[in-house]
Amino acid sequence: MILTVSGQACILIVNHEGAPYPNLKSVLIYPSAFSSVQKSRENSGTVTEERVTRLGESWSNGTVVLAWDSVARGARNIFDGRNVAYHEFAHQLDQEDGDSDGTPYLGAPEAYQSWGAVLCEGFERLWEKANKGKKSFLDPYGATNHAEYFAVATEAFFEKPRQMAKKRPELIEELKDYYRLDPREWHSRKC
Repeated sequence: MILTVSGQACILIVNHEGAPYPNLKSVLIYPSAFSSVQKSRENSGTVTEERVTRLGESWSNGTVVLAWDSVARGARNIFDGRNVAYHEFAHQLDQEDGDSDGTPYLGAPEAYQSWGAVLCEGFERLWEKANKGKKSFLDPYGATNHAEYFAVATEAFFEKPRQMAKKRPELIEELKDYYRLDPREWHSRKC
């Protein structure tokens, strides 16, 4: 269990320099889907609470929460574009700069302009498709907000890199630059 989760988390940062997941303090693993309270503020200022079922969460305080059965399923099927460990650890990378906004720390200032343009356009495309009920190679959950788009794009980058290169070549290039690797190379090897 620990090896599976940590292995998947390490794939995202294998070529990164510096401390791995510097804000990460704990990983909590439930046997299966879990329930959490989601708070939201309406335009009137009213705060509502709703209990929701989750497969994973990433908290800005450095905690990742995962459903083990979903982690195991994601590790077994590396081509379906769904991997809760990749997803939640992508959120941890996004949150390293203190914001959960779909833009992790990129280093060079010039990288942010290209990143922003490509990810904003991708988010808008996915949002339009999701609202029209059209299919996409990306999970429609990515149309929730920019942070979810980055996490969903990360899942597809590692599990559907050829589809991504064909349908969104500019997106795969941004993610290749960020993760400093190209998963298409892994998927072409025969073991």
